[in-house]
Amino acid sequence: MMPEERRDENRSDELKKLASIATDMQLVNKMRIQAINQLGILGSHESLLVLLNLAANDKLNSDERDLALKKAREIVKKGR
Repeated sequence: MMPEERRDENRSDELKKLASIATDMQLVNKMRIQAINQLGILGSHESLLVLLNLAANDKLNSDERDLALKKAREIVKKGR
């Protein structure tokens, strides 16, 4: 496996883990918020898509959905 493929696979795994944490209602709110913030820090197109999915997830509370949308918006603004 090429180093770039390994990096992409690791990034994909990280995104899946963060998305899982962000939607795990068994976890405390603070941990879900940290996962959302981390997705915003990653700033990739893939993390943008995850954040938009979180913003559309009606199982999350409105503050978490708003934060996901805010972080997605910040990624879009950086891309201009």
